[in-house]
Amino acid sequence: MESIQLLNTAIIKSKEKKINNSYEERLTKINNSPAIEAINKSISILAENQKISRDQAALQVIDAIRELDSIWSDYVTMEGIDRLKGMLQGSNGQNSSH
Repeated sequence: MESIQLLNTAIIKSKEKKINNSYEERLTKINNSPAIEAINKSISILAENQKISRDQAALQVIDAIRELDSIWSDYVTMEGIDRLKGMLQGSNGQNSSH
């Protein structure tokens, strides 16, 4: 159990090192980007077409993007698991023949 705690602590500390603390600078940069401008226009169009508020439209856009990210994350994870299973089955087959 102690080794699990040690690993968990190491994982958290390693993530902490990767955090970029320049929030204000990063927010300014992304807010001024063409991508955010395009998303803003899309939110307006969605709100108008669906007869909903811009807040509701923004939530729908964010939810859709998060769902896409989640789907692809799951897909990539499953691909990796399938490859690992294949590798493990391959190495088990080699071990059983010797």
